[in-house]
Order: sequence, then structure tokens, then C-alpha cells
Amino acid sequence: MSGGGPRAAGFRMPAEWAAHRRCWIAWPGERSIFARRGRLAEARRAFAATARAIARFEPVAPWTNPADREGAEALCAAGAGAGRIEVVEGASEDCWMRDSGPTFLLGPEGAAGAVAWRFNGYGGKYPGWERDAGIAAGVARRAGARLFRSRLACEGGAVHSDGEGTVLTTESVLLNPNRNPGWTRAEVEAELGRALGARRTVWLAGGLVQDEDTDGHVDTVACFLAPGRVLAQVAGDRADPNRDGLARNLEILRAARDAAGRALEIVEIVQPRRTEADGRWLPLSYVNHVLAGARGAVVPVFDAPEDEAALAVLADAMPEREIVPLPALEIFRGGGGPHCITQREPAA
Repeated sequence: MSGGGPRAAGFRMPAEWAAHRRCWIAWPGERSIFARRGRLAEARRAFAATARAIARFEPVAPWTNPADREGAEALCAAGAGAGRIEVVEGASEDCWMRDSGPTFLLGPEGAAGAVAWRFNGYGGKYPGWERDAGIAAGVARRAGARLFRSRLACEGGAVHSDGEGTVLTTESVLLNPNRNPGWTRAEVEAELGRALGARRTVWLAGGLVQDEDTDGHVDTVACFLAPGRVLAQVAGDRADPNRDGLARNLEILRAARDAAGRALEIVEIVQPRRTEADGRWLPLSYVNHVLAGARGAVVPVFDAPEDEAALAVLADAMPEREIVPLPALEIFRGGGGPHCITQREPAA
């Protein structure tokens, strides 16, 4: 990142609970993973339901291939909040706006900024990702945000910020040689500092073992609820292969300090039990929720016994927000959840 990057220009990554201008959401097209797995119609209905749920609290802008615009508008038109949904045409291969879209920043006097990471299709796992590598610039341009390009291979779901200089991430993604061969931990931290204004990086060991598509994004296992407060997913089943990894993440969080020197308060949430579809173990996660506006939280649910307790944990953790359950199994059949398909644009 040349010229000192965003931090030198006074930009930083805000927290997800900061005021939003709107929420960008990808739209699954004919070349998306859902189309390749024969679930395109079902996925589009699920994405439209997500857009409508978020639009109850803030404007939503689906990023849609031109050929899909009319269908997207029709599916998003029914239900509360539909008047806040405005479809925007743009090219994409797949539909994970959090990852291939821009990571938005705020700068001096509320100036809008955005980071375009070096997107390489999750370590080269998927062909045709070159089209997705252009989404960040396209969305930033439509948002009127100053664009900064980073040389770090990263996805938006790999980082989470408290808005005060602390970033959560996982070793399994950003230190993976399929993304950043030869980079040291110190070099990655320096780039997160330049790009996001991070002064402290908390390195979790990894994400969910079944999250093979991303190598373990942090947004399925932990996120900030507030400065100094983290929601962490834990395994309820002793036989769960995630049990040791999630326990290790908890140890790291309990020993960590944020950029202000605070110990972290940890809120634990039990992950849904193992669920398979089409022979794949789905990376289900309640952490993968979306904060919508100042009053809403759209939370994935799975018709699982753990849903009720998870919703109660989040309602207690965010009493100022309305907790909106969102049936999300169909989205997770593609490998991610509602947080993965969305990206919030902060308000000036």
C-alpha cells in the first residue's frame, strides 16, 4: 500500500455498530456457487429475505449482474422494508460481498474510504474469481469512497474491528501460504495497521474446521459486541471436532488485551449441532449475524435446538436491539451466512 495508506491519511475501520449509510448485499448469479450446486432459486429467495429483514432498519443495495436485475427487484419487492431496497447493477462471479467487496473506512470529518484487498479466490480455490476482484472498486466508486488498495491477500470476513484500533483475525487465513506466502505475522500486522488503523491484532488460531472454503474466517467464531467485549462461539458437544479449536480461541481471547489495554469480556454462545446438506458439513454460526441500523440485529437460525438459547444470549448482550431471527440454512449451503453476503457502509 503506497503513500502510507489509509492510516496516514487519517482513515480507520469503524465498528459494525457505528451508524450505517446502507448495507450492500451480493446477489447470486448464474456463475455463483449456488448455481453450480443447483440451488440458485432457493438461494435467491433466501438472499431476498435477508435484504428485506435488514431493510426494516436501514437502506439495502443489492449488487446484481445486469441480467439478474429484474428478478432481484421482484423478489425483494414484497414485505416490510422493501421501499428501502435499491438494486445496483455490477459484475460479479460469486455472491460474498463481505469478502470480495470493500472494507469501508471513515476518515477526517467523516470522509468515506474503502480498502480493496488483494482478492485471490480464497487462496485460488475457485476459478473465475478475477471478476470478483473488481467488486471492491466498483462498490467504493458507487459509494463515493476514496479507494485504497492493499497488497495483502485478505477477505473482509477475515477481520473484525472494535472501531478503536483492535482487530480480530485468524492465523489459518492471513498466515496461510495460499494467500500470503512468505509474510510474517509482524508484516501482516503492519499492513492491518496501515490499512485499517489497527494498533493491536488479536490472532485466533482458526475458524470452524468445516469452513474449508475460507480456511476459517473469524466471522464464524468471534466478533466484537462493544469495545472490550467479544462474542465467541463454543462447542456444546464433547465429540465435536471443533471443540479443541474453539477452546483454544477462548484461551487466546481471555489472555488478550485490546488496543486500550483492556482485558476482554467474553460472551459465549453455543454453536448449532452438526448439520449436513449435499454431503457437506455446514459451517453454521450465530456469530455470523448482521447489525442493521441502530436498532436491529438479523440473526441466522437453523431450526436447531440451540436456536432459542442463542437468541436469548444475543438479546441479553444487545438489549438495545430487536433480535430478528432469519432462517439461514439455505445461505449456509453455499458456505457462508448473512454476515458473509453483506457489507455495511458507514455513515459520515
